[in-house]
Amino acid sequence: MSTTTRNRLESRYAGISLEGQPHALSAWFVVALRFLLGGMILFAGLGKLAIVSGEAFDASGFLVHGVDPASPVSGLFGAMAGNAALLEIINVVVPATQILIGIGLIVGGLLRLAALGGAIQMMMFYLGGWEGDILALFDSTLIYAVLFLALAAFGAGRILGADRYIETIQVGSQTLVEKYPKLRYILG
Repeated sequence: MSTTTRNRLESRYAGISLEGQPHALSAWFVVALRFLLGGMILFAGLGKLAIVSGEAFDASGFLVHGVDPASPVSGLFGAMAGNAALLEIINVVVPATQILIGIGLIVGGLLRLAALGGAIQMMMFYLGGWEGDILALFDSTLIYAVLFLALAAFGAGRILGADRYIETIQVGSQTLVEKYPKLRYILG
């Protein structure tokens, strides 16, 4: 015989209270969102590899030509593109982190760290493409950033994910997160 526990969503911040009860299918949609966002960013990273695309990834095209002049980061991105050593680092870091973020989301391991990395990348893409008008609030990269953060907030790695098991690893007489409570910030 199985029992069902009702979950509640509750938050109180700045004098505002939010409450609700998620639907029983919510956990499945969180896992589906995790797989979809993970697959999206994983394949974006893989597509930047020379063995897949046939040519080496070069971020200078986006940093120089893909950034709107009205963007608050246009000067920063232009300076990054003008520094050859930094550009070489960016050319390795962007695809490598996209692959790691995708794997983290798909397996549900180190999920909060992966989701934060995904949100930061999407915010950088969002700021790079920002044209300074109200329609920018509905840009897909900003929506992706919020979705990455939502996965972190839901602790999506604990739902059919590796973080559920990583957190219970025994270290002496305690679980991993009991012994190292700060790990709760990257697991979940």
